[in-house]
Amino acid sequence: MLVKMLDAPGAKAYALQLRALLLDAVAHGASVGFVMPLAEEDAADYWRGAMAAIDAGSRILLGAWQDHVLVGTVQLDLCMKANGGNRAEVQKLLVHSGARRGGIGTALMAAAEAQALALGRGLLFLDTEAGSAAEALYARLGYTRVGELPEYCATPGGAWRATAIWYKTLFLREAQGALAA
Repeated sequence: MLVKMLDAPGAKAYALQLRALLLDAVAHGASVGFVMPLAEEDAADYWRGAMAAIDAGSRILLGAWQDHVLVGTVQLDLCMKANGGNRAEVQKLLVHSGARRGGIGTALMAAAEAQALALGRGLLFLDTEAGSAAEALYARLGYTRVGELPEYCATPGGAWRATAIWYKTLFLREAQGALAA
């Protein structure tokens, strides 16, 4: 498996695979902001917006490939506020349904954490459907569950569900103090 960061032109080169990955994730129940039926053009529009954010420098896109096929992605949405340069939101961890349970999500999250640290982003946060399989992954990776927001989002099938909020601190305050000194 190969995990690498994609810039906007790189993402554009994989536009068809990115769209297919999002369509597959939603069709297989991933609660990532869309409901069924997800039209191909809506998936393409999502990725065009993501590419614009990547090009603007406010988002990082990481992809995972197996046998030259894109099988997963994760994004870091970088806080651009003056007081938020220490944090990033993990978004849209997607793994193709045919490649799940093979360590791709773990590898993508490790790469996202490494990229966040390289950018000086020591606090990562995310939300995911409460009770979903993703929660076990985030717990295993050392994220802390803060709580839930009831009826926050709809599943792809349209049922309202709570979302769980998670965070992880990537480096200690002592390390921040040493960097500032």
